[in-house]
Parts: sequence; C-alpha cells; structure tokens
Amino acid sequence: MDFRKVQFCLSAHTVGQLPPPEYPEVAFAGRSNVGKSSLINRLVERVNLVKTSGKPGKTQSLNYFTVENTLYLVDLPGYGFARVSHQTRQKWEELIGGYIESRSTLVCVVVVIDLRHELKELDRELIQWLRYLDVPCLPVYTKADKLSFGRQQKHAALLDAGLTLYADQRIIFSARTGQGVAALRQHLTTYAASLQRASMPPVNDPT
Repeated sequence: MDFRKVQFCLSAHTVGQLPPPEYPEVAFAGRSNVGKSSLINRLVERVNLVKTSGKPGKTQSLNYFTVENTLYLVDLPGYGFARVSHQTRQKWEELIGGYIESRSTLVCVVVVIDLRHELKELDRELIQWLRYLDVPCLPVYTKADKLSFGRQQKHAALLDAGLTLYADQRIIFSARTGQGVAALRQHLTTYAASLQRASMPPVNDPT
C-alpha cells in the first residue's frame, strides 16, 4: 500500500456524519501535543496534510483521509487538555467513544505516546479500554529523536512494563528522522488486510 497516495475526505463532528463503512479504518489517538499530527504527516510523506499547532486542542472532529481508496486514516481529537471547557471535553469523549464502540470497520487504534515521559494514566486507561472492547491497538512511542538510543530503550522498557506489553507490540518513532515509519506502515497494511480477508466470502470446496 502506498501511503503517499492520500487525500482528505471529510471532518465529522458527530457519529451520524461518518462516511459509509466501505474501507478498513485506522484511527490515531493521543494526548494533546504528543506529536500525533506530525506522525501522520510523516507516515504519508506530506508536510502539512494534518495541521500541526502549538495550541493543544486544535483537532475537534474526526478527520478522515483515504489512502489509495482502500483505507481510511482517522485523526481523533487529542485528549487530556485541561484548558478546554468541561462541556467541550465531554463532547469529544462522547464522539471518540461512540466512534470506537460502534465502528465495525475499525481495524486498529494507533495510540501515540511521548517516549520522553513516564506513562500517563489517561494513556493507560485508553489502552485498557481498547483491550476490554477487543479493539486492536498499536502503541507508538514518538519523539524518539529527542533521546539517545540507550535512553530510548530505557524509556520504552518502562512504558512497556506500565502497559504490560512486549517490545514487538509497539513501535519507537520519530517524525523528524523517520525512525519507525517503515514498521508502522507494515503494521497498518497488515491490519487493513485482516479486515479484507475477514469480509471475503468463503471459497466453495469443489470436493
């Protein structure tokens, strides 16, 4: 799959505005200012497909992008930003929750986590909730270029322990250097293919 063949599709502010579930969907979730927009831009090799901002809380809708007319990438609103109103936070949570719980074509949620910091409780709770719902998730530890290789491994091991996962179940990533891009593309291609295989009609056995 060529992730460079991407285009913006639509922005949904309610679950009722979502497009028809015709393609597998990969959603991207993360705390505000964790580098989610930069990660998506690097994934598709675009400078500003997803708008980046120094102001947390900029993304306020589910933003859909299509890849080769075979896959949806869905940018979710960032969570954990305290400067928005309680009403706004509640609206975002209802939108994200309704989407994740109801979208039959959702094949993976990429959970973007800042590698430099200790595990945040909201990140842990999100991954635990996805596991409870049996929704596949892929933690991606971003901003790796800010750390030496040794510190990358040390910080990643601490996050792994907090999330109870193995090293092959997450990716260390840098939007600046491209570290982890190939692995992320491979994982997402595999997730997309899993839904395509599951939706294929059974082959008749001639015997």
